Amino acid sequence: MPEVVDLLISPRWTVPVVPDNLVLEHHSVAVRDGAIVAVLPTAEARQRFEPRESVTLPDHVLIPGLINLHCHAAMTLMRGIADDLPLMQWLQEAIWPAEGRHVSDAFVRDGTLLAAAEMLRGGVTTCNDMYFFPDAAASAFTDAGLRATIGVAVLDFPTPYAADADQYLARGLAARDRWKQHPLIDFAMAPHAPYTVSDASFERVRTLAAELDCPIHIHVHETAGEIADSMAAHGMRPLARLERLGILGDNVIAVHAVHLDDADFERLQRHGCAIAHCPSSNMKLASGIAPTARMLANGLRVGLGTDGAASNNRLDLFTEMRQAALLAKVSTGDATAIPAHTALRMATMNAAEALGAGAHLGSIEVGKRADLCAVSLEAPETRPVFDPVSHLVYVAGREHVQEVWVDGERRVRKGKLMLRNSNNELIGISALWQTRLES
Repeated sequence: MPEVVDLLISPRWTVPVVPDNLVLEHHSVAVRDGAIVAVLPTAEARQRFEPRESVTLPDHVLIPGLINLHCHAAMTLMRGIADDLPLMQWLQEAIWPAEGRHVSDAFVRDGTLLAAAEMLRGGVTTCNDMYFFPDAAASAFTDAGLRATIGVAVLDFPTPYAADADQYLARGLAARDRWKQHPLIDFAMAPHAPYTVSDASFERVRTLAAELDCPIHIHVHETAGEIADSMAAHGMRPLARLERLGILGDNVIAVHAVHLDDADFERLQRHGCAIAHCPSSNMKLASGIAPTARMLANGLRVGLGTDGAASNNRLDLFTEMRQAALLAKVSTGDATAIPAHTALRMATMNAAEALGAGAHLGSIEVGKRADLCAVSLEAPETRPVFDPVSHLVYVAGREHVQEVWVDGERRVRKGKLMLRNSNNELIGISALWQTRLES
């Protein structure tokens, strides 16, 4: 008797990511109850399984869903609001004032919904988010069907969301309690950055992260100015201060990590920290080029993030894979630095491991959740195909994503989002907030 499964996907190529450097041709992936139950040759799969739904993709490559390791999803509503400025001027003169006037529960829900739609359409199935009003963000992510880790934001100055660190923590932890049973929602502690968080607040973050067994998601060493300011204020570099406070550990996701000296590398390695590399944002804000080739060579887990759409200005991990690979090559003078398979792993398995989710996300393996993305390589601009992984990084773009599943549920079908909200509704949301932000 054939074995009943919910879904059988049969692409031309399957790239499981684990093990490394493997491309399977004419294999199928069987899914039951949102989990992968088999990866096997298509001819064998058709004899063994009786699928409720069968999807044949003759010119496609199937990969794990991409994982955006650092994003401020709601800031999609501020896409293009203050371009071509350095980081601190961008924050202090444009972004923080705009947030002070407009950020609200409705702003976060609408902006996050727009971001989720953009990410799903580009093959992203998981987002590690850092922003305010976490209930609103969680509601938008779940409405879209996107998996998310939502940050409990902590700062030591007031915003429309909270007056002080105590209120940030209280509101964020309450949201975590409300969503902790949802299968697509997890939480992380998210102290914004060393320059916005006090020692006392960091000590509370450290304690809570240990108690809750969750990641710590933090911007660090993004600019040279940040390091100079830390030396002036604390007599040490930011990573040294975080080490002194007991923050560094294998649950830390250090975002950007552009400016590192030998001692910084040693700290990150000793504590097993992960890195969220955001190449496009780093270039656009002129923050610098992160030494990712050295990070990877020294065994650090490096994933990829987009940052927010206000500083990128795309939530596009295909672009980030390409930029990460090319920047590593040109900055080291080594064309072998970050080959295509490594770039794909950075956007999938490395990011899953950084989130502490490597046991159930990041690769196409039996027992893992069926977060999957199918990329079409049938168009003339993607032919010929000598190496489908090379094409994913250096040729294809998010416009070639045709099918996306999250937890075994179809989220994109033949390139079209399967959201309750139509494109016209999403454009209307964007237009409404543009009018408010311009007023």
